[in-house]
Amino acid sequence: MRRMILCVLLVCLPIAVHATVLVPIEFRELVTTAPVIVHGRIVDVQAEWIENRRSIETLVTIEASEYLKGDLGERVTIRVPGGQLGRYRTIFVGAPSFQVGDEVVLFLRTADQLVPWIIGLSQGAFRIVADPASGRRMVTAPVLISTPGAAPEPIIRGDVRRRPLDIEAFRAAVRQALGQRAAQ
Repeated sequence: MRRMILCVLLVCLPIAVHATVLVPIEFRELVTTAPVIVHGRIVDVQAEWIENRRSIETLVTIEASEYLKGDLGERVTIRVPGGQLGRYRTIFVGAPSFQVGDEVVLFLRTADQLVPWIIGLSQGAFRIVADPASGRRMVTAPVLISTPGAAPEPIIRGDVRRRPLDIEAFRAAVRQALGQRAAQ
């Protein structure tokens, strides 16, 4: 009898469930919704406590080499959820992590003098690395970039079409998406 009462109580009690759900962003939408698109190099990464030491966020400073959209100055500091301070670590699923020296293109959003953040967490952060064979600078695993006027393409994990893209081709795709938005 006690077990039955306990089971009924457990079923009747409201339980708060927390989860992180990342909805894929189509490339054109990412370009058009971002007020700022910055290409630069990470020069500082500092974790800090927030909410009375309940979690950790990381402040990442980027030295901007160019802005593909908007402008926040020579250096911009962004806030990324999660990080590590000593033996304490907060993990935020889907949030990118950065190291000093990383070359990146970031799609940022700002609001009311707050520190900017990356749109779509990792979806709005693109790393640039040198291709070992050619030495060309490549944007790693960009989201699928569809042709003008085509319907948005689904993003599928492990899709073989998602290959590194030359940085110049990536810039051209951003400009093309911006041009499509302006034409509408």
